[in-house]
Amino acid sequence: MKIIIAGAGEVGFHLAKLLSYESQEITLIDTDKNSLSYASDHLDIRVIKGDVTSISILKEARINTSELFIAVTSSETTNITACVLAKQLGAKQTIARISNSEFIDQKDDVGFTKFGIDELISPETLAAAEIELLLNQYGFNDTYEFEEGKLTMLSLRLSRTASFIGKTVREAAEVFPELHFVPIAIQRFGTQYTIIPRGDTEFKEGDKVVFMTSKGGDEELFELSGKVKTELKNIMILGGSKIGYKTAKDLCASKFKVKLIESDSEVAFECADDLPKALVINGDGRNVELLDEENIGDMDAFISVTGNSETNIMSCLVAKSKGVKKTIALVENMDYYQLSQSIGIDTLINKKLLAANNIFRYIRRGEVVAMTKLTNMNAELLEFQVNTQSKITKKKIKDLDFPRSAIIGGVIRDDIGIIPLGDFQIEMGDKVVVCCLPRSITQVEKFFF
Repeated sequence: MKIIIAGAGEVGFHLAKLLSYESQEITLIDTDKNSLSYASDHLDIRVIKGDVTSISILKEARINTSELFIAVTSSETTNITACVLAKQLGAKQTIARISNSEFIDQKDDVGFTKFGIDELISPETLAAAEIELLLNQYGFNDTYEFEEGKLTMLSLRLSRTASFIGKTVREAAEVFPELHFVPIAIQRFGTQYTIIPRGDTEFKEGDKVVFMTSKGGDEELFELSGKVKTELKNIMILGGSKIGYKTAKDLCASKFKVKLIESDSEVAFECADDLPKALVINGDGRNVELLDEENIGDMDAFISVTGNSETNIMSCLVAKSKGVKKTIALVENMDYYQLSQSIGIDTLINKKLLAANNIFRYIRRGEVVAMTKLTNMNAELLEFQVNTQSKITKKKIKDLDFPRSAIIGGVIRDDIGIIPLGDFQIEMGDKVVVCCLPRSITQVEKFFF
């Protein structure tokens, strides 16, 4: 697949890196010579120095033969303009990174596709939505919703209180007469290996287990895992960045009481004016005395989304030491993931990875509706739309020659989420969620052609 990426910043470089691993033909365009040199030295891609809104530069990149054009520069105006030009010059699909969330909220009214923009991506909006979902699913470390919650992916680390420690997947499923959840990936404690579980796979203490759940499955998981479900209400946010502001705004509109701490006085006053339901404090959130004065110990969740990963990690560790139930840190450096989770932070979010997850579905074969990579695990979740030609409809699930390194986690039929068993037969019009290791993606895609 021929893909052109406009913008060699953190999001653009990360996308180019991930896509180059997929053996895609990548061209990266930017005006910054140093960024391009770094990308060229570290990745097997083509780079072009120039303005992404220049028609001659786009033609040099052979835009007329490109299947996907992704504009992720720091300027949303540049991204929108570049996508419009790219579409007119022959790009099959275009994606623009934007920072104004109004564009996404009103995209159906504006009709961006008429201008040549097929999709809008806002890493900040995605991060804020991820945080709210994590707060609503307290007790789980990672979450992802399919079709507005018809099916939900949840992950947790098994403690010794989990009732299914030492049991196989089949034995754990027998605890409930109706199955509303299924494990789709397991990472053994202290390892980097991802297992796609089968009926005889045993749950062990310390495992990180990813489940697919239908309605009611989260309650069952809470009971089985030995966790006590408590409502989160008081939230402290460190950082009045775009993510911090959007998160505070969304949470205030929901059931939460929000305190926002911002060190920049001008930004703090702007947030206070725009967020009348939030308590905005101008101060240094790294100051433990300030956190104590603001009763951090009474908070149910602490979210650190400053522009500094180290600050976010350390402040979350301080919050955890004060007894805060849920901590979420924004981490830009991918190398921090393993370290941070091992020292006690509940959840890490990375806006580059969130943006990549949303864009990745455009490079998958078959009708991929949604896609996400499992955090710190070598596996992907893909949601396919089943059409009349799909081979997946020919037999019952147990009779399909489905790869062992993949599992059908859920099916959405008539707007209802279903956890399918072996005797279930997929039909045309269904949406199917599959978890698979990278080596089996090509095999899985063939079932949905």
